[in-house]
Amino acid sequence: MRVKGVIEEDFLNFREPAMFINTCFCDFKCCTESGLDVGVCQNAPLAQAPIKDIPDDVLFQHFMGNPITKAVVVGGLEPIMQVGELAELIFTFRRNGCQAPFVIYTGYYPEEIEDEVALLKQFCNIIVKFGRFIPNKPHRFDETLGIELASDNQYAERIS
Repeated sequence: MRVKGVIEEDFLNFREPAMFINTCFCDFKCCTESGLDVGVCQNAPLAQAPIKDIPDDVLFQHFMGNPITKAVVVGGLEPIMQVGELAELIFTFRRNGCQAPFVIYTGYYPEEIEDEVALLKQFCNIIVKFGRFIPNKPHRFDETLGIELASDNQYAERIS
């Protein structure tokens, strides 16, 4: 999978310790819809990072070799823009017997990505965080993720 980076142990984005995979692309819809410069996005520096191609089997082995991580979180930019690669990564985990949760952070809403959600539903134990970051909105605690999200229009849903 093409990635911007991998955090082997992340404790911020899910209720359980997770491997965090940063995806490569974003259309910065959160900023443009709010009339903000893309440079204010927390992920703007990440967008400038080089792309690395890490084989799915290597990501799987890193995850399985770490006794701390219990889930995989995919985000950082916009994972849905790499949904084919994401599906291949999940397939690698599932075909090797790993049923750990995959948490996908998207700025899209379900009605905008129905085909992509249908693709991901074929796998078990998939959670999607939907919704754009909107500045000056109150934070909200999400029961599904077990963490506080940045805007009250964001929410997570177990899709499978």
